[in-house]
Amino acid sequence: MRDAFHEELDAISDSLVEMARFVGSAMGRATTAMLDADLKLAESVIEADAKVDDMQRDLEESAIALLARQQPVATDLRIVVTSLRMSADLERCGDLAQHVAKVARLRFPQSAVPRDLQATILSMGQLAQRLMAKAAEVLITKDVELAMQLERDDDEMDELHRTLFRHLLDERWRHGVETAVDVTLLGRYYERFADHAVSIARRVVYLVTGEYADEFQPESGPETPAASGETAAGSAG
Repeated sequence: MRDAFHEELDAISDSLVEMARFVGSAMGRATTAMLDADLKLAESVIEADAKVDDMQRDLEESAIALLARQQPVATDLRIVVTSLRMSADLERCGDLAQHVAKVARLRFPQSAVPRDLQATILSMGQLAQRLMAKAAEVLITKDVELAMQLERDDDEMDELHRTLFRHLLDERWRHGVETAVDVTLLGRYYERFADHAVSIARRVVYLVTGEYADEFQPESGPETPAASGETAAGSAG
């Protein structure tokens, strides 16, 4: 009975990894569709969001059934409840990829992004994919240090987001209000996507340690005080 229970827990974890990989790919394809004004690709991303919704629904049904049948406690209960929350993060990421694709569709046959901002948007799209790929790896490995690193990696997305706003507020902006709205929304979509990837990583920290990420302090060995101090400082950031 317990073997079957843990197989079901593993299946929920596998579903989360599949969702993470799927939404990461969706955001990459949405970015390409937007920059290349590829209507067919944009439509495929928009339609594929239904699959993310279905994956979340299936995961929720499995988790709720598991709670009802097995009434898990302690770590097992934490796994089920945390998985439900992570699935919500991932479903939202699918929505954000769809939003990017909808901007591409709305502005077709033109690109929604001015040429002088395309490199920044491309960097944001690529970074979003990398962050989600790392979140998937954290889900597989349950590596707490890697999870904490993901939050630090998100600083790069914040800087790219600020770069967009510097362009928007520059008095030399000549692309009009409509484009400014598009770029503002796109920046927000990427920034929120990254935030959800970080949220997943933080939930893994809680899953493994029972402590919230902002309270967790990695154990340090007495033989390497300098290294342990550096790690603690990084985690606090």
